[in-house]
Amino acid sequence: MNKLIGSIKTTLALFLIHLFNCFPIKKNKIFFFSYYGSQYGCNPKYITEYILKSNDAKTYDLVWAFNNPNLIPEKNGIRKVKVMTVRYFYELCTSKVIITNFRTTELFVKRREQYYIQTWHSSLRLKQIEKDAVESLPEQYVQMAKKDSLKCDLLLSGCKYSTDIFKRAFWYSGEIFEQGTPRNDLLIQSNKSTKRRILSSLNIPINSKVILYAPTFRKDNQLDVYNLDYDKVLDQLQKKYGGEWTFLIKLHPHLLSKSSELVYGERVMDVTAYDDIQELLSISDVLISDYSSLMFDFSLTKRPCFLYVPDLVDYTKNDRSLYFDINKLPFKTAVSNKELLHKIENFSSEEYQKDLSRFQKSVGSFENGEACKHVKEKLDEVCFNKKRRELHEAV
Repeated sequence: MNKLIGSIKTTLALFLIHLFNCFPIKKNKIFFFSYYGSQYGCNPKYITEYILKSNDAKTYDLVWAFNNPNLIPEKNGIRKVKVMTVRYFYELCTSKVIITNFRTTELFVKRREQYYIQTWHSSLRLKQIEKDAVESLPEQYVQMAKKDSLKCDLLLSGCKYSTDIFKRAFWYSGEIFEQGTPRNDLLIQSNKSTKRRILSSLNIPINSKVILYAPTFRKDNQLDVYNLDYDKVLDQLQKKYGGEWTFLIKLHPHLLSKSSELVYGERVMDVTAYDDIQELLSISDVLISDYSSLMFDFSLTKRPCFLYVPDLVDYTKNDRSLYFDINKLPFKTAVSNKELLHKIENFSSEEYQKDLSRFQKSVGSFENGEACKHVKEKLDEVCFNKKRRELHEAV
């Protein structure tokens, strides 16, 4: 019965798509969605925020698609639409530009005049992706990914290393935009008022130091690998750096319903439901992660990052192969709580900064805090032919 209902829905959706693909495209309309409509976040959010702050923001019509629009706060300059509704398909089919951070499905039938920007959802990654990890990916996803890459007009890259991965493993031969990662602009541009706003929204004192634990998920969704000793880590950080500390726990969205089983203690706060990980990274003085690409984003702040990987051998054998030898990254790695405490106690900022500098040079980073600016310039050209018109006027 579920298969039948799904088939009927797909048929109706494709009918609407073919109907609305006959309507005129609005050259100033940009259609955004992040993680299939689950949030207002990641690269699409930061591109949107930059446009809204620009002098010509009103020339753009910005549409965001959400699974539950009523749960997303209203924002001036943005129109919301509910995923899989008639309005959703109308807006999608008549937008000049489509921007997302994940693969699109068969229910995006791209028109010749449309321009599709794939921002992806990491600037650099530890875990292998796409063709490089094809043996561990569902066949249905692989087929969807191949079709999505054929639709793509522009793929954003945060570093030369990522560009090389995309060329080899993304089933894509189009333009790669080597101008950095929009969501990482926040981590490079220091903004005290933004930090105060985020801390206030979490009810964290402005003078408190923050440690963030943000691990990725495992295939089996088991929780035993997240056995971090919060109290001892906090005590060690206070001993090392002084001050009062707040411990934030941000589990992967897959584990949202289970986070209460892992987060406990007076000085520990569950922020798994917080939908903007970049904001959490921006206020954190220390990050503990594992195999998540967040480590590479956070490295742009040059603040201490530790990798807690008690299942390192099992993960690399059974879950996903890695692009880097984790022990050769600039981040300090620990396979037990005892080792983690030792690494924190003996952490050398001077050594860490040198290691970070060598690493950023080796991967050829494009991050300079202006990714959103460059994307906006590209949008001006695509939607309004602005760049070429200005060149013509100058001649």
